[in-house]
Amino acid sequence: MRVLRRYRSLAVAFAAATLTAGCTSTATDTPLTSTMATPVNPAQVAGVPLPKGSVADALAQLDGLAEDLMDSSGIPGMAVAVVHGGTTVYAKGFGVREAGSQDEVDADTVFQLASLSKPLGATVVAHQVGNGVIDWDTPVAAKVPGFSLADPYATEQVTVGDLYAHRSGLPDHAGDILEGLGYDRQQILERLHLLPLNPFRNSYAYTNFGLTAAAEAVANASDTDWATLSQRALYEPLGMSATSSRYADYAARENRAVGHVKVDGTYVAQAERDPDPQSPAGGASSSVNDLAAWLKMLLDNGETDGGQLIPAESLLPAISPQNVSSAPTSPDTRASFYGYGFNVDTSAAGRVTLSHSGAFALGAATSFVAIPSADVAIVALTNAAPIGVPETLTSEFAGLVQFGEVRQDWAELYEKAFPTMPDPEDAPTGQTPLSTPMPPQPLATYVGTYANDYFGAAQVTERDGALILTMGPEGLVFPLTYEDGDVFTFAPARKGGPAGMISKATFTDDTLLLEFFDANGLGTFTRSAP
Repeated sequence: MRVLRRYRSLAVAFAAATLTAGCTSTATDTPLTSTMATPVNPAQVAGVPLPKGSVADALAQLDGLAEDLMDSSGIPGMAVAVVHGGTTVYAKGFGVREAGSQDEVDADTVFQLASLSKPLGATVVAHQVGNGVIDWDTPVAAKVPGFSLADPYATEQVTVGDLYAHRSGLPDHAGDILEGLGYDRQQILERLHLLPLNPFRNSYAYTNFGLTAAAEAVANASDTDWATLSQRALYEPLGMSATSSRYADYAARENRAVGHVKVDGTYVAQAERDPDPQSPAGGASSSVNDLAAWLKMLLDNGETDGGQLIPAESLLPAISPQNVSSAPTSPDTRASFYGYGFNVDTSAAGRVTLSHSGAFALGAATSFVAIPSADVAIVALTNAAPIGVPETLTSEFAGLVQFGEVRQDWAELYEKAFPTMPDPEDAPTGQTPLSTPMPPQPLATYVGTYANDYFGAAQVTERDGALILTMGPEGLVFPLTYEDGDVFTFAPARKGGPAGMISKATFTDDTLLLEFFDANGLGTFTRSAP
């Protein structure tokens, strides 16, 4: 729910912002001089030439960097791959697939990708654009029956590209809480029109279900579902046999890494995350060996050994700046950009970098960085709640490639960017009680059904002298704890997720305000029946 949304947005937003401090470009290393026989496009000239042999030197240090991170973080497992010059030059696993087991991670171990699914899926869209099935500028409403946003103009005009660039106006992580309550994809997409909008095409707000709506348009135009389309358009042609956009396929893999959260200082496999409702945005699973095939294609402008899988002109918009994701905070600060499903930035070396991170609070953290001008890319997948480990590794490697050294303390930067995951054993029990709290009314006074168009009904019942809040299609139960007067508290953790957040439930006459659900002003429920 809100805690989980925060981690997933941090996994992307911070990676994009910090990578500009030392990571990427599509540039040549040849200095631009008046003696050149052939003029060079100034936009392709990097500010700092690559040190001689820097990729080989970076690869030689990669084992040590990864092992140091495994030791310092204590995470159960990680897999890493690097591609360069059209080949996989590094692919290795570290640690174990599940804490307490002897099953080691290798380069074929399948991990949940979380939001790394977005750039992967964007190449599926680019493939269909190249085949003339759809266009980045196709209006989503033309392909998804009943799709609408709060503003009629935005509904009519919003395109596949708008939603992949997070510029539709939908608020940050729109729909994620509905998923946490157990709503399916269709139910969530049908409710997007109830959300308030930011300025259309003049704002940036990272969303999973906005992008998912765009992917639905592409799948509908292709006369199939998203998972099948991804398989046919991308995974099969690239030989990515361990990759899928269905949770059931991941769950059935024998060689798979399970997610872990930290409990009482130890990583445990507590629960699994089924991301099928937002599959195009966060539901893919893969191995680093498979992702290496995808990265080779990406660095080669859509070309594979079998020919041109994705036309370069269809892929280029996805890996080009389409929206400002992080505006400069001072005149000497570089901006960060988002393409269609990709972070697109310029590093301190003056090189374009393509990147993305992914994160599930239930135990997945992923990151990739590609430097087209150096013809190199790295991907790191882990099976632990996000604390910045894969981002640290990919950033360190990118620094070694561009400068011959690591110039930032990336571990410290990412440690600050990712708040410590709440420990279920240390979950707060509520705010400090007032010295003289007001007594509640008889509990029967609060009992009833409270309606809400966006979240659905909230049922308040009395059981064994206490109030119980029940919400969502799966009937998730949240015990209410008395605090003061008509104010109660509850823990709005996602089912199966870590505890740690406490929120207020306030009764006023015939309304119930649930603070956690009120981020967009939609948290008021009105009693419809006693």
